[in-house]
Amino acid sequence: MLVASRDPARAELDDLTLARAQRGDEPAWRALVAHYQRPVFGLLTRLLSATARRDLVEDLAQETFLRAFRALPSFDRSAAGRLSSWLLTIAARLALDELRQRRPLAARATRDATPAAPPAASRPERRLVADIVARAVADLSPDHRAVILLREVHGFDYEEIAAALAISVGTVRSRLSRARAELRAALGEGHDD
Repeated sequence: MLVASRDPARAELDDLTLARAQRGDEPAWRALVAHYQRPVFGLLTRLLSATARRDLVEDLAQETFLRAFRALPSFDRSAAGRLSSWLLTIAARLALDELRQRRPLAARATRDATPAAPPAASRPERRLVADIVARAVADLSPDHRAVILLREVHGFDYEEIAAALAISVGTVRSRLSRARAELRAALGEGHDD
């Protein structure tokens, strides 16, 4: 349903660079940010799609990395799992907190605003489908949007999603089921031409 942007070839940050970053080595910190900024920005942009102002996404990405750097010395890959999952968990929680503080009508008004001229695409049909799917995902509640993006785009397993969102695995399954049903319904409406 969603086209995953996961890059299987994109490995985690190497252990040596991580260890240097944990000791406060500034070049290693920069390497960590460079390695993970794209997935962090991508998740924040998608989660905040209804309200995504570039400055808000940048602020939350910066806050994600600041929180990570504060906690990095105690990060234990054997206990916490993938560094990418840990960073995306921080980003997801910040985005959900931001969404919970906003009013739904303001979010809808921002999302429904007409976008600037669409970028030129070699395959306009593909871009149209991507836009339709993006709008359908944006229409999901923040909780449903979070689970679907963490699962389908970022490749989290159910346990990782549960840990990231501080919910049970059963709740993850339920929210994923509902989110997928909502997406199927949204993508089926008016597209039977």
